[in-house]
Amino acid sequence: MDKRNSVLDSLDIQPKAKSSGKKRKWREIETLREKYRLEKELRIYEDSLEYMLDEF
Repeated sequence: MDKRNSVLDSLDIQPKAKSSGKKRKWREIETLREKYRLEKELRIYEDSLEYMLDEF
């Protein structure tokens, strides 16, 4: 009976830990995507500001 409970407990713990790791990885990926998107937008504005300053 004791072995059975330990096996059941180990089965319950594994999926939770695995799924939280996946969620964390996806959050990191989404954060990186957002960062690159913002950098791209800022480069567009930076280029337009440099163009405007060159005119003056």
